[in-house]
Amino acid sequence: MTINDVARELGMTKSTVSRALNGYPDISESTQLRVREAAQSLGYRPLANAQAIRTGRLRAIGLVLQLNEHDRHRPFLADFLAGISEAASAADWTITVATATSDEDTLRLLCKLADEHKADGFIVPRTLWDDRRVTFLREAHVPFVLYGRTGNSDGCAWFDIASETATQNAVELLHDLGHRRIGFIPGGRQYTYSRLRLEGYKAGLKRVGIPFDPDMVSRSALNPDEGGEAVVQLLSLKQPPTAIVSSIDRAALGAYAAARKCGLQIGSDISLISYDGIEEGELMTPALTTFSADVHLAGVRLTELLIKRINGVPPEALRELRPATFVARQSHGPMTRTPEEIAAIVSRAKNKVEEKQ
Repeated sequence: MTINDVARELGMTKSTVSRALNGYPDISESTQLRVREAAQSLGYRPLANAQAIRTGRLRAIGLVLQLNEHDRHRPFLADFLAGISEAASAADWTITVATATSDEDTLRLLCKLADEHKADGFIVPRTLWDDRRVTFLREAHVPFVLYGRTGNSDGCAWFDIASETATQNAVELLHDLGHRRIGFIPGGRQYTYSRLRLEGYKAGLKRVGIPFDPDMVSRSALNPDEGGEAVVQLLSLKQPPTAIVSSIDRAALGAYAAARKCGLQIGSDISLISYDGIEEGELMTPALTTFSADVHLAGVRLTELLIKRINGVPPEALRELRPATFVARQSHGPMTRTPEEIAAIVSRAKNKVEEKQ
């Protein structure tokens, strides 16, 4: 079965069929879909080596995963890679995956894979506000798509979840439940998502008429231990929060033990809403209220956008923002204790610890 056979079957020119199979932007998506379905039903498969010689493309998507990331072991990675693989297979593309142990190692691998033409373009996950990966790829004129946004979006295609809207909605929800002192735990300040979620928190306060108090923003937290320290910091204020919004679920997990240490119970004495939708949150007591992102869909869309970018679609036309999904559980509720009552409980708990020592 040859490409000429597919063209004859569809009544199209060989050039149109070829451009449709390769995802060129001048061929409509409906025509591309029709050609792919016909090729599949007829049993036509292009010869990868011949295509690479003719087009200069490998039909390969590159991805460098950094093993020192704070959430490298999260189950989301399997869903993310499954989405990429599913979309790549549907388009008859392959995936080149490499793992790095540091920022410098990531840059080295990107340079190596690009120079050796091991991939036609790259998906860049977990974007930074000042991201050297973006600078390198942009200056090297290598196609790429970001999972997230960055400080300088010039020449960037991206897919992202509107987490800033999620944190804004969390503040508004807690305000509607009677909370007026609402704390915030930021993630790593180098990450774009952390800046966006802090902006969303501030926007939520402004929307409901609560003045921003910098004391209500804790130190950064990327894991349960740091999250626990952040909660203790907030609850130790003279006017502590009655509710807390956490930038990431892993930090929020540490809030439970920290609250108990301070004599408080999450969900009944103090409310907690977070972001990420990790499985561990559902296993907490009470279960963690959170906003979740469909990372499988993210993998699919990033792959589809990257293929379009490789085929010449301008990056400004390849920017997609999706909403997060609110997962209401039991860690949040109406305000049951005033800041003064919480401060008194925390003080008594601290005195008991000091007496034992």
